[in-house]
Amino acid sequence: MSEEQKETNSEEEYSASSITVLEGLEAVRKRPSMYIGDTGEKGLHHLVYEVVDNSIDEALAGYCNKIIVTINPDNSITVEDNGRGIPVDFHQKEGRSALEVVMTVLHAGGKFDKSSYKVSGGLHGVGVSCVNALSDMLKVTVRRQGKTYQQEYSKGKPLYAVKEIGTADTTGTTVTFKPDATIFTLTTRYKYSILANRIRELAYLNKGIEIILNDERTTDENGNEIEKKSERFYSEKGLEEFVNFINGNNEKLIPEPICISSNKGEIPVDVAIIYNNGYTEKVFSFVNNINTIEGGTHLTGFRRGLTRTLKAWGDANKKFDKLKDVTINSEDFREGLTAIVSVKVLEPQFEGQTKTKLGNNEADKAVADAVGEAMTNYLEEHPREANSIVDKIILAATARHAAQKARTAVQRKGVLHGNSLPGKLADCANKNPELCELFLVEGDSAGGSAKQGRNREYQAILPLRGKILNVEKAQWHKAFESEEIKNIYTALGVTIGTEEDSKALNISKLRYHKVIIMTDADVDGSHIATLILTFFFRYMRELIDGGHVYLATPPLYLCKKGKNEKYCWNEDQRLEFIRDNSDGREESVHVQRYKGLGEMNKEQLYDTTMNPENRTLKQVKIEDAIEADRIFTMLMGDEVEPRREFIEANATYANIDA
Repeated sequence: MSEEQKETNSEEEYSASSITVLEGLEAVRKRPSMYIGDTGEKGLHHLVYEVVDNSIDEALAGYCNKIIVTINPDNSITVEDNGRGIPVDFHQKEGRSALEVVMTVLHAGGKFDKSSYKVSGGLHGVGVSCVNALSDMLKVTVRRQGKTYQQEYSKGKPLYAVKEIGTADTTGTTVTFKPDATIFTLTTRYKYSILANRIRELAYLNKGIEIILNDERTTDENGNEIEKKSERFYSEKGLEEFVNFINGNNEKLIPEPICISSNKGEIPVDVAIIYNNGYTEKVFSFVNNINTIEGGTHLTGFRRGLTRTLKAWGDANKKFDKLKDVTINSEDFREGLTAIVSVKVLEPQFEGQTKTKLGNNEADKAVADAVGEAMTNYLEEHPREANSIVDKIILAATARHAAQKARTAVQRKGVLHGNSLPGKLADCANKNPELCELFLVEGDSAGGSAKQGRNREYQAILPLRGKILNVEKAQWHKAFESEEIKNIYTALGVTIGTEEDSKALNISKLRYHKVIIMTDADVDGSHIATLILTFFFRYMRELIDGGHVYLATPPLYLCKKGKNEKYCWNEDQRLEFIRDNSDGREESVHVQRYKGLGEMNKEQLYDTTMNPENRTLKQVKIEDAIEADRIFTMLMGDEVEPRREFIEANATYANIDA
């Protein structure tokens, strides 16, 4: 066939009949990630949030004060509320029940009618129909006007028309759904902890609403027996309790949170602020209950209002006169700050990479004005607390000035001169960052084995001496005085600090797109890995968010019986090898316990832990930034008692000194 004939046939083949029109919810099933983010664990749990958001919308409208979320024994989900119940009357335009319209039509729902809902969360009318489309089974029961109605669906399609099934003494909506395993191929099993964290968040953000989470399952994913769980989430004071919860593992600088609530304009503003003796800024922002992880105009307004008011008070009281050679910076006002900023916006405009950055300009002024007015009153009425906060700001400015000197020295020595990489770094030959890996290895002994066994083309090794600085307990300039941390910066090729933000990280010249933490498979190794992760979380969060940070998983045992040998990563694998190779006689199997990476020769270390064909890497991800922040502070901060309680509650075996 000639090229001319091929071209003609191609033109004929691409005609009107080639255009596929997806009707109803088919588009959701065809491209689910466009609607819920992904089809992994995150998207699976997002289904629950969408149904709960509908109940929260009823609460925001003043018609609901109790929501019950249940993980059923078969891993389906039931969400029940005591709101008005979804309307079931005939929808003239669609020619069917309004309930069926809401459950099967995209962008259908009361939240588009301003008389029904002033503000709403979720995917703005897409949510519950998306859940229906991606569920193998969904049943909705409505209690409304003294009657009970029901309809069931499969993969978004109604199995029958809405029908009346009885009377009702109460009102509300109950939705039960089971995710479609052909869509969620990785897992359809819900994690109680993930749902609990989000529900706790919603309870704090919507004070006075009772939310109960039940787990009716009696077996875990491995078939082991577990106990049923039930937890009640309720907040009487809302953001005040929320900010205390987040700040709970820090020593307070002021006795009680500063609470701000303003309804003067079209945008209601709620803010809770507390300062602690730490060195980290923890500010979390929400719009209509949505966690705006990329910030936006409301966060800009908060920072502007806070900085402007504190600066004015400090100047008026001549507090900053003692800063001779140090210029105060806006970030100095936020060191040791924990805050929650929550706004309700009628028509939010989201932007940013993950569509979680608020773009409404009016939110900037609304928050700045509310914070400015409330903080001015607070500082005048609480002079002791005001002095404590401003003294903290002065210390922060002094420390930042010291950190800037230390940071400049680091960058002059390393990043700005290509031939000034750390002496201990065994670099790789390849210069393409996308192909290169950097192993941060515990100790010189293991570092030596790793250097000898690695693939020199794309694997670089940086041995770390001992335990690096716990940055959770240190001021910023102390980190840049640490030799090990300076080596990590210079090896990675990243820079830190801009005129606007001295803590901003620039990873445009990142030399390795995989940074792998490789420590011993024991308690000390886990501690060192946690110290390194704390450093990345506080100083190089962009690397974690970009998917660049991993944990290596070295084996615990090498089991041998005759010619059979197998590396085992846990106790269950070791027992399985013994069971399969010795009729259960443990003494007939030779078991080598690796106390450290240094006990492996170069071939063993490469084959088990470094070879991409055999190794198992755990990518470090942050599913819940608020909970991650709280856990890091608890485990690595100054307060002992919360850490003791956490270890006692979560450790398989823990011997804790008094």
